[in-house]
Amino acid sequence: MAQPSPKNIHKRTFDLAIRVVKMVDRLPRTLAAAEIGRQVLRSGTSVGANVQEADAAESKKDFIHKMGIARKEAQETRFWLGIIQTAILPNDVEVAALWKECDELARILYAIIKNTRVKQLTQSLAPVLSFVICSFVIYFGVL
Repeated sequence: MAQPSPKNIHKRTFDLAIRVVKMVDRLPRTLAAAEIGRQVLRSGTSVGANVQEADAAESKKDFIHKMGIARKEAQETRFWLGIIQTAILPNDVEVAALWKECDELARILYAIIKNTRVKQLTQSLAPVLSFVICSFVIYFGVL
């Protein structure tokens, strides 16, 4: 799967939040559904909020941290949707689609975090590698 554009991840997490809100409104009026509904509503809307916060990160470390929170929220949302799918709204097409979307978003967010870490490491090692290569060339007179 290709790396998503920033607009794509923002749109997908925003759309996820809207879909979760609408799905929660369809839950039956039972104690269990109300409690689980509150949980999935919090985590499902938090994914996009944390992706937005990551955009305003003060450093790469802060960006990675906030994207990590977004990933955890996507995983938590997937968990609650699994309970809804199993115990409250079995065979509901939208709940199954939301579960799949959370799974994909968690994987995408992991890839974004991993790629950012690699880029961060590469950038921090670049001056050291330049020094080592220059020292090698000077010492051995090789070019």
